[in-house]
Amino acid sequence: MAERRVPARVVAAERIASEAGFHKSCLPEVGRLLRLVAAAKPSGVVAESGTGAGVGTAWLHSGLGAGARLVTVERDEELARRAAGVFADDERVKVLVGDWRLLERCAPFDVFFCDGGGKRDDPEGVVGLLAPGGLLVLDDFTPSPAWPPRFGGEVDELRLFYLTHPALDATEVLTTPSSSVIVAVRRAGIAEGLSSG
Repeated sequence: MAERRVPARVVAAERIASEAGFHKSCLPEVGRLLRLVAAAKPSGVVAESGTGAGVGTAWLHSGLGAGARLVTVERDEELARRAAGVFADDERVKVLVGDWRLLERCAPFDVFFCDGGGKRDDPEGVVGLLAPGGLLVLDDFTPSPAWPPRFGGEVDELRLFYLTHPALDATEVLTTPSSSVIVAVRRAGIAEGLSSG
């Protein structure tokens, strides 16, 4: 089996997370998925809500095409500053400081890793930031074999929202035995009120 190399910027961001005591960085399994979705849109606009120490950003960056650009936003000013340092030599990457809604001025997105604000507080707004054909990745879910999906003994309304949204084709992907992500694509024509077959 070929060795799975971790990109140098991911290692640098993980070091920042460790030094800052930040324990919410994405898992390597999610990171490899982020590299894949960024690579799928080589000239696209890639976005992330919730930069943290920049681990997810670095994974996205590792798949970034030469014609693509990446914008990410973080509320914690110190974390954002340190994460920005990891990408200081690449003008394709911009780290914003503030609320996730700052991303609205850079939309629509071809890839959106919604790891922070928006995912829970404005899911419709998150969907609205995707370009037709745009890919959405949402992590930190607990796998559910039931339908509708359940969490804590109740229907997981947030997960159900994304999995059944009429503008999205979505699926849940197991990343580890105890975690999953939702991956979705924005259907073309839905924004214009067209139906698809």
